[in-house]
Amino acid sequence: MASTRSKLILAGSSLLIVGALAGFVAWEAGTSTLQAKYLTEYAAKMRYEVKPGPSPSIRFPEDGPYDIRFGYTRLPAFTQRLEKQGFEIASQARLSPAMVEMADAGLFLPYHEKTQDGLTVYGANGGKLFVSRTPQRVFQDFAHVPPLIRDTLLFIENRELLSTDNPQRNPAVEWDRLAQAVLDKLIQVVNPSHNVPGGSTLATQIEKYRHSPDGLTLEASDKLKQMASGSVRAYLDGKDTMPTRRRLVLDYLNTVPLSAAPGFGEVIGLPDALWAWYGQDFQQVSKLLTANVPNAETAAAYKHVLSLLIAQRKPSFYLVANHKALDQHTDIYLRLLANQGLISPALRDAALKVPLHFNIQRPVASHDFVEQKAANAIRTRLAALLGVPGLYDVDRLDLSAYSTLNGTAQAAVSKFLISLNTPEGAKAVGMYGKNLLNPDNDLSKIIYSFTLYENTPQGALLRVQADNLNQPFDLNRGAKLDLGSTAKLRTLISYLEIISKLHERYATLPAERLRAIAATDNADAIAQWSAAYVLHNPAAPLQSMLEAAMERIYSADPSTLFFTGGGAHRFVNFNKADNGRRMNLWEATRNSVNLVYIRLMRDIARHYISETPGAVGRILEDANNPARKTYLERFADKEGQAFLLRFHKKYRGLNPAQVTEKLFASVHPTPRRLAAVYRYLAPDASVANFAAFLRSRAANGAALSEREIETLYSLHSPDAYSLADRGYIAQIHPLELWLVRYLRSHPTATFADTIAASHDQRIEVYNWLFKTSRKNAQDVRIHSLLEVEAFQQIYLDWKRLGYPFDSLVPSYATAIGSSADRPAALAELMGIVVNNGVRLPAVSLEKLRFASNTPYDTTFARKQPKGERLLPAELTVVVRRALQGVVEQGTASRLKGAFKDADGKPIIMGGKTGTGDHRYETFDSAGNVLTSRVVNRTATMVFFLGDRFFGTMTALVPGEEAAKYRFTSSLPSQLIKAMSPALAGVLAPLAHPAKVPVAAPPIEAVPAAPVKAVKPATDEAPDGVPDDALVTPPVAPENGLKPSRTLNVPNSTVKPGDASPAVPAIAPTPPDKLPDAQQPAPIEERRPEAGEAY
Repeated sequence: MASTRSKLILAGSSLLIVGALAGFVAWEAGTSTLQAKYLTEYAAKMRYEVKPGPSPSIRFPEDGPYDIRFGYTRLPAFTQRLEKQGFEIASQARLSPAMVEMADAGLFLPYHEKTQDGLTVYGANGGKLFVSRTPQRVFQDFAHVPPLIRDTLLFIENRELLSTDNPQRNPAVEWDRLAQAVLDKLIQVVNPSHNVPGGSTLATQIEKYRHSPDGLTLEASDKLKQMASGSVRAYLDGKDTMPTRRRLVLDYLNTVPLSAAPGFGEVIGLPDALWAWYGQDFQQVSKLLTANVPNAETAAAYKHVLSLLIAQRKPSFYLVANHKALDQHTDIYLRLLANQGLISPALRDAALKVPLHFNIQRPVASHDFVEQKAANAIRTRLAALLGVPGLYDVDRLDLSAYSTLNGTAQAAVSKFLISLNTPEGAKAVGMYGKNLLNPDNDLSKIIYSFTLYENTPQGALLRVQADNLNQPFDLNRGAKLDLGSTAKLRTLISYLEIISKLHERYATLPAERLRAIAATDNADAIAQWSAAYVLHNPAAPLQSMLEAAMERIYSADPSTLFFTGGGAHRFVNFNKADNGRRMNLWEATRNSVNLVYIRLMRDIARHYISETPGAVGRILEDANNPARKTYLERFADKEGQAFLLRFHKKYRGLNPAQVTEKLFASVHPTPRRLAAVYRYLAPDASVANFAAFLRSRAANGAALSEREIETLYSLHSPDAYSLADRGYIAQIHPLELWLVRYLRSHPTATFADTIAASHDQRIEVYNWLFKTSRKNAQDVRIHSLLEVEAFQQIYLDWKRLGYPFDSLVPSYATAIGSSADRPAALAELMGIVVNNGVRLPAVSLEKLRFASNTPYDTTFARKQPKGERLLPAELTVVVRRALQGVVEQGTASRLKGAFKDADGKPIIMGGKTGTGDHRYETFDSAGNVLTSRVVNRTATMVFFLGDRFFGTMTALVPGEEAAKYRFTSSLPSQLIKAMSPALAGVLAPLAHPAKVPVAAPPIEAVPAAPVKAVKPATDEAPDGVPDDALVTPPVAPENGLKPSRTLNVPNSTVKPGDASPAVPAIAPTPPDKLPDAQQPAPIEERRPEAGEAY
């Protein structure tokens, strides 16, 4: 009996305990009292603070659409890339131990997440240049959400969320729904057809589509992470979760993912979805649904909103694949909502009559590329820095980019350039007149582009980048343009670099050796002059020698026939008064005299030919020289290997198609040159394939007749020429031609493989040099090859200083622009000159702040750059003086005094002007011009202002319309002058000049008299003989002579004027026909020397 009573007492007690526990669980599930207490205490430990330097305690998410979109998952990769490109972490978030512990447990970090963010680009003055937000449209706060939308959402997804019964309730878990979902899941194990309704709350759904892999719940552990993370996040603001629950409704409506729409991209949130899928303005929809008048307009708005709330369950299925299913499902919910009393029967009935109208033809947002030009350049730069696919991805990053652009000046310059599209605007700034525009010119065809940089200790900072081209194309960096005589700046620097090297080399040579070099009877006039100068001025510093080198006299006679670029050419001066005159390089630079610079480039090429190991030029002059054969063998093998190494580097890593395309990109597109290359690379190609190739690649190829094509096909058959002759025809080094053919069939070949396979070809290329017959013809070819090699060296000099392309046209015409350039590359060169020969990196971004006000907050700042010395400081002093003369007395004289400092004094300014008249011409066999077709016309000025500002101004008319324009570089000069008010703000620091960022030590220039001629000056000698760069005898500096920093710029004997287009040069004439060559019918050929006056 006692035992039975004990069992009953135990059973009763157990029931009481179970009941008490059940009651306790039910009470806690309903009130969340304990959860509120402990989770609030735990959430209070979730802290972070941002401090200088890298963080020792930071964690980044590994997955999740939200974290990927805003860039949080990619911050470690961004860090590695940015640190390699001159940035360092300036500040970063430090997480509290509890937050680190939570992250290491695999949970999502609890903080107030951003509903909307994206890229913001700031100017140097703090103004916003560009703002992108994802999503684009949002409800600003809970009060702006129409009650009808709010209640509909809660009915579908989370009906008890905003219940006021329990203010401390955990919104991440609805225990009754969760228990039912678990039970249904167990039943489904036995009965797979059993339906399992979701147990997710809005809180866990947000955690899922933001942070779970691919926004999905794939395992039970994923659901537990979502619930745990959502629970901690819910109590960040304390025990009362009602504000959090309202925010959950707002966040869900603003951020629920709704697939991706063509032309729009990923659709995030209800407001964006209304626009992307239905073309509806959510503001208007909100007004209608707030008023809730049951009419057709309100019904249509409500049905489309309801459809999107339903579509979130299978967004791609409903919104992309099956619109009909979505319409039907929406109608079901309309009836259900009316039955529950959430909408009126009138609204239901009206909505049932409305079909869903999908926005198939989405309106394309208009872009003002002119106003966004600088911002687009910054965005493009960001994409490259971070290694993201494109601007779409950049724009969605949670990133504030602090640029160097001066927003005020940027806006003013953009406005100025836009104003030039109207006759009134053009007239107001003086754009009509001689060498400018004509009243009948179509202003809409002219593209203007302007850049301004400032050298600072932080780098060469981009201050303004603007143009009037309403396209995303960046003219400064993306175009290959004939910029005319701006190339004279590069040529002058190359010349002065040679002088600088010879000054150093000859300084240690004995007088006897210098005297021998000065008296050498060869074509290297620069070396002869330099040896004579050092001989007579042994103590003269570099700057004195450079200034003396600028005093060398050159002829401007246009009657000389120059053999260059594989043909015979004559060049012209713009100012006919210069014809027959002799002048120094100061004056030639100031007035941009073509023939002087053609001769200067010839001297540079001859110098490099003479510098060739083994003195090829001298050895070949004497057919009986015993060293000839030895040298030629070494030339064929060693030099062949050297060139193969250079060419192998050029094509390394490219597939056969890319190798072929890169070769043809460097072949001048005349039919004969293209034919020579094509028939070598594809010897078995049919006439039809050959014709298709020529017509697609050759200049005026479409106009070639069948007879002309057949003639070219036969003339250049695979066995018609040796490899050397074929390279001569194509003006491509024969070994480069062979290498491309080899790589087409051996794409994985190493350099060692190439050397092993090319032995016969290296001998073959130069084998004909061993023959003694037809020596003159051999010498012509030797000269052509040597010139190509000389221009390879000139190219390396130019490339080191930022020249943007892979090769130069091997012609003296390169000095006047035939090899093309880019405004951005010219600006880089000017920056080096302004900064005393030290290159600073071009900087458009100073600071990047990712994930602001989040636990991932990281700011990168650019490190102090280390300048790279590329030119002697003394050289840049001379160059700046020459460029200052261009503004003071030369082709840009209209800019004299255009910019003034705060005291009204003129700011020192210099520059180089250039006009490009790019055209294709057709010649007959006698060299007469048959047709001339204009390709484009450019006018450019690259300039410096004061001791640290520099930039470019370019005007371009593309296409055949350019033939109607006659402007020269007077046009950009005039524009820069008219633009001065717009630049006043950014140039204001010039009122209080700062030190040049990387300054050279003071240079004391000891004046030296000109160097005497080693032999008497004569009239111009035949090409190939040292000519007219001769001056009077030098004298040594007197003892006690005080040094002078600068010399006065020599006055011109010809009144300076603005530039004009060049007169066409005479067509190339081959100096010696190849054996058995048949001349084809007249074929279009672009003159490589086509240039202009300055």
